[in-house]
Amino acid sequence: MDELFEALTLVQTGKVKQFPVVLFGRDYWRGLADWLKERVAGEGKISPEDLNLFLLTDDPKEALGWIIDARERRTRAFRAMQPISQSAR
Repeated sequence: MDELFEALTLVQTGKVKQFPVVLFGRDYWRGLADWLKERVAGEGKISPEDLNLFLLTDDPKEALGWIIDARERRTRAFRAMQPISQSAR
């Protein structure tokens, strides 16, 4: 649990680049996710967008899609930062 919140805090505060966080087991994690949404975000202690920093799933294919999408977003962002002569390669 400590590592989960540490990772989410580092991403949320911009200390590290965003990376995919996948929580497997909806039954196991649902209570925490509901508490974050209803209490923490509901009371304005985090923004609703922060709830998008992780994926709660039971489906390995959904998790893989989340990871691939994150990789593609990061690759596009990296390429956009490159000089035109390098990004055209």
